[in-house]
Amino acid sequence: MRPAQILQILDHEFQSAQHGHHTPVMLWGPPGVGKSQMVAQAAGHHNVPVIDIRLSQLEPSDLRGIPFRVGDLVEWAVPAMLPDATRHGANGVLFLDEITSAPPSVSAAAYQLILDRRLGAYQVPSGWAIFAAGNRQGDRGVTYSMPAPLANRFSHFEVEVNLDDWVTWAYASGIDERVIAFLRFRPELLFDFDPAHNPVAFPSPRSWEFTHRALRKFGRLPAILVGALQGCVGPAAGIELNAYIQNLDNLPDIDAILAGTETQVPDAIDLQYAVASALVGRAAKAKGSGNGNEERVYGRIIDYAGRFPQREMGVMLVSDMHRAVGQDLFAVPQFANWAKAVADVVLFEM
Repeated sequence: MRPAQILQILDHEFQSAQHGHHTPVMLWGPPGVGKSQMVAQAAGHHNVPVIDIRLSQLEPSDLRGIPFRVGDLVEWAVPAMLPDATRHGANGVLFLDEITSAPPSVSAAAYQLILDRRLGAYQVPSGWAIFAAGNRQGDRGVTYSMPAPLANRFSHFEVEVNLDDWVTWAYASGIDERVIAFLRFRPELLFDFDPAHNPVAFPSPRSWEFTHRALRKFGRLPAILVGALQGCVGPAAGIELNAYIQNLDNLPDIDAILAGTETQVPDAIDLQYAVASALVGRAAKAKGSGNGNEERVYGRIIDYAGRFPQREMGVMLVSDMHRAVGQDLFAVPQFANWAKAVADVVLFEM
């Protein structure tokens, strides 16, 4: 399932906890596809805390608590890491990450917590949703087969990698436009993990975010930049991204395009992806600037999108811009004429 759809499910499941019909959610997927980040994003959307418990690092007693004697009886001290309405708030997300890496004795201790929302006398606050995530057994991680009693306590969703969804997140998160343009040009490299070879560094949504950071830190140090990129996404992808970036010296003047100057579209496809991503990045930065600046920037980008020799490239540019800036794009005068001109291009989806 696409990340955008997963986020909708997490959002609705969180809201359902407020009404007493929440079902715990289990996210499956290979390393680096953004499972943990999606849970954090869903919690951030509601401005509630996330308590991240790594079951793989716990002993069964860590969940159950420590016994202590009260008169002739034994009671259990509730672990401080578990959600508490007084300390953590009435609403939140209890996230059981790496659940498939937990030994059976620990996962068995979590059965009651997940389904019944309690452990002995401890009760999960009613406003807290329970989400979990883990790798599949074929992903070469440290995993155990999920026992049927535990699996039956979740609704299960497989996280797919989707470039459009990643691009939407990347623009919103300020990811370097050169990385976005490169992956538009080489979409198969968004996620390239071969568990049979068990690589140390490989392309994934997570490692491309690391690449963005590497460009910020080492972009002015060409002697070590290639090695830094390879350290994030592996040898082949790192070399290819570096070569792509070096070729961007031939990119058209973005400021001239936004100033309304007649600017030629580059012939090379890789440069077309690069200029498109740079323009979407400028549109995202212009959002909310006021004084008519948004409409002016959006309009000139739409004008430029109509000049691409392949209309699909212009459609991709405007579609990405819509994801980055939202419905305000439709109010720009140039949009209606452009939409009519590409109405037969079925790739365009708003």
